[in-house]
Amino acid sequence: MIDLHTHILHGLDDGPPDLDGSVAMARAAVRAGTTAVATTSHINVGFGLTTEHLRAARAELAERLERDGIPLELLAGGEVAPEKLPDLDDATLRAVTLGGGDCILLECPFPPVGAAMEPMVADLHRRGFTVLLAHPERSASFQQDPGRLRRLVDMGAWAQVTSGALDGGFGERAQRAGMAMLEAGLVHVLASDSHDPQYRPPDPRLADRALAERYGDIEEQLAWMTEAAPAALVAGTPLPPRPALPRARGMRARLRSWSAR
Repeated sequence: MIDLHTHILHGLDDGPPDLDGSVAMARAAVRAGTTAVATTSHINVGFGLTTEHLRAARAELAERLERDGIPLELLAGGEVAPEKLPDLDDATLRAVTLGGGDCILLECPFPPVGAAMEPMVADLHRRGFTVLLAHPERSASFQQDPGRLRRLVDMGAWAQVTSGALDGGFGERAQRAGMAMLEAGLVHVLASDSHDPQYRPPDPRLADRALAERYGDIEEQLAWMTEAAPAALVAGTPLPPRPALPRARGMRARLRSWSAR
């Protein structure tokens, strides 16, 4: 798997406070089956990070992972907050693209922002970037009006849903929104948005059980969202065709599936 949203770098934002915490996250990511993670620390006003902060922390962690024999590739990246976007020139944005390609991970704000995301995405496209929207299922704007996400996807944006949200870890509203987005064909990437090895772990497939109970055999769709689509976004190539999502099963079928475990 390729996890395109992690806060694995130490001492920068609300991720691990020290290098040992980052290493613990890396070990957990490898155990989950991940081979590469994008190091997407918050690029916002509050933390005040520069691209040099990210580069230095990534280099230090990469050296430690190599020394400890932990087979996890660290990709460039950053989670860009909308309020920070006007301050970032093209060269700075290029330094925080996912894997050094063209794709920007653009944070969906939690408070309502109305139609403000649409001109931001259009401007990034005009500047030569593509956009992966981070956790729209947890954003009030998209929870209240799912059509806004549809419009952004129609503009050419992609959407990343957090696996923990589909598992219910961010509340029922976020879970319902994420499932609805998935069923509408609006989810392109599942990522962990991990911050630590235990409570918000680096596992893009944390919701496997919840999804299997709802849809049955969803393995092809999961592999597309955690392997094929992330690889294409990093490489800057077209996303491969999406496998069909099985129809959501009724409550009776879900109960049978649960009781058989």
